Amino acid sequence: MKHKMMIVDDSEISRARIAKLATRSITTPVQVVAQAGDGEEALIFGQQHHPNLVTMDLTMPRLDGVSCIIQLTRMLPQTRILVISALTAKSVALAAIRAGAHGFLYKPFTDEQFDEWLHEVVA
Repeated sequence: MKHKMMIVDDSEISRARIAKLATRSITTPVQVVAQAGDGEEALIFGQQHHPNLVTMDLTMPRLDGVSCIIQLTRMLPQTRILVISALTAKSVALAAIRAGAHGFLYKPFTDEQFDEWLHEVVA
């Protein structure tokens, strides 16, 4: 089964890197169905594409990551969300987990760290 992933990040460079890593995974077949530049776009694309995997930045214009996670988990309760953020405050990570995220990866991250999360989350 191919997993449907949505990438949410205001950085086009970050979105491109995550998409490249996700689609090259041999152990976990992934199709990137949407890429959103902010939380509001993510809610629209989530409704349209019903991804079962989401990577989520936290600091974005219009709608931040934690607020988006809260709304996405209501809309798509089975979706697994990985926060990928440069914010290192433990309180921010805890807020994201409490909101419904299933993991936290700090930027910068290695290809191996991303692969580990991807494999774990679908196992």
